[in-house]
Amino acid sequence: MFTGIVEEVGTIVSVEQVSGNLKLDIQCQFIDQLKVDQSISHDGICLTVDEILEDRYKVTAIAETIDKTNIAALEPGSKINLERCLVAGDRLDGHIVQGHVDQTAKCIEKVEKEGSWEFTFEYEKQKGTTTVEKGSICVNGVSLTVFNSDENKPPGQTGRFTVAIIPYTYEHTKFKFTSAGDIVNLEFDIIGKYVEKIVRER
Repeated sequence: MFTGIVEEVGTIVSVEQVSGNLKLDIQCQFIDQLKVDQSISHDGICLTVDEILEDRYKVTAIAETIDKTNIAALEPGSKINLERCLVAGDRLDGHIVQGHVDQTAKCIEKVEKEGSWEFTFEYEKQKGTTTVEKGSICVNGVSLTVFNSDENKPPGQTGRFTVAIIPYTYEHTKFKFTSAGDIVNLEFDIIGKYVEKIVRER
């Protein structure tokens, strides 16, 4: 479990195709604090450390992860948001994030607002997920608050929402490298997903 508060922006050293999987080699600053079998959020994707080297570590993404996320677009030199799992008793500064990406979305607009930035994303509503005005959303592993939630379109069409990025978040995550046209990972609020499922079944 994670909180959506990014610890560091790591760098992809190499990407290797192994059968139907992807093996990623990642460089980060907290390498000396890692251990094999530890869960880390990579742009919102929960992956398990399976090897630790001197200044980097390796993880493996299986077909299910490749199909539902943007991980296949990563290449050597790509930046990636990293967060280690939540420690019991710590403050929950973001919101409850599982590291299970629901779908990808496309950034359709990036606007600078005199010291902050607004990003608008478009996603497929027919996949059974939704955003709520002033609710939580996890974008590439970053816990954010939704506004301009467009829920007025008929079922089966795309949905849109906007998030505001403060200077600290912009400088300490890969949002500074994100532009219109980029594909990001979305994890919708787990509480909202349960509520939506109950209402739909009734």
